[in-house]
Amino acid sequence: MTQSRCDRCSVTGPAHDFVSAGSDGTWRVLCSRCFNTEMAQFADMQGFEHPRFTPLRLRDAGGNDHEFHFRSLLLGDQLSLEAFELTGDDETAGCRFQTLGEAHSEPFALLGQLIQKMKRALNMKHLQADAGRLQIADMTVRGRVEWNGDEGASQPCVIIDGRRIEWNDLGAMLLAFEGWQFRLEMLDPSDEA
Repeated sequence: MTQSRCDRCSVTGPAHDFVSAGSDGTWRVLCSRCFNTEMAQFADMQGFEHPRFTPLRLRDAGGNDHEFHFRSLLLGDQLSLEAFELTGDDETAGCRFQTLGEAHSEPFALLGQLIQKMKRALNMKHLQADAGRLQIADMTVRGRVEWNGDEGASQPCVIIDGRRIEWNDLGAMLLAFEGWQFRLEMLDPSDEA
């Protein structure tokens, strides 16, 4: 797991709990606590408390356990609560979920909403193994578009069922539907897919 260091308070921790924040052409890496503190000061929000949550394990439709870590970010008049599944060194893989609420929302109520969203998503399986190869399990695939990690590449990868799938591999799965129509809809990470 990649570690980061906060430019404001010097704390080190897992990269998922840090953000790159910029203003006036300067960029800094901030831990979520320092980011939220600065955002609250900028928005003149009195009494904002940075919520922290312990990791949580949830089981998916295939009986596999997923451990999620949480991050909260104050984004102006909204509070973002995100859940990250950490899967080794590949920071793009794993399931991710987000929910948004009002800046003064009760953080535990937002956490409850997020956990329900996570359970609904984990209860669906979009890929299945067939003769040693992954195939689309049904007529719908939900996932997330990610950078594939190659500076020179012009293709993304996708994360489906928490698994990293290369763009060409997704194309191979789609060949089973040759001649069919499709609809590609892009959604904000806080929306339910």
